[in-house]
Amino acid sequence: MEYNDGVKNRLKRMEGQLRGILNMMEENKECKDVITQLSAVRSAVDRTVGVIVSENLVECVLEAEKNGEDTNQLIKDSVNLLVRSR
Repeated sequence: MEYNDGVKNRLKRMEGQLRGILNMMEENKECKDVITQLSAVRSAVDRTVGVIVSENLVECVLEAEKNGEDTNQLIKDSVNLLVRSR
C-alpha cells in the first residue's frame, strides 16, 4: 500500500503533539492539561488507523474484484484490524 501525504501529515502532527506533551511534562504543567493532550493524540491515532484500514480495504477489494476473487475475507480481516487497534 502506498501512503498518501495526508496520512503522513497526520503522523507528523501527532509527532509534534507528542513533543509538545514532553515539553509540558518538563515544565511541570498540570496533569489535567497533559492528559487532555494525550487523549487528543490517542484520538488522532485511532482516526489514522481507520483511514489507513479503509483506504487499504478499498484498494484490496477493487483488486480482488478485478481478479474475480471473493472479498468477504478481506472485509473480515479489515474489521479485525480495526478491532485489534482499539
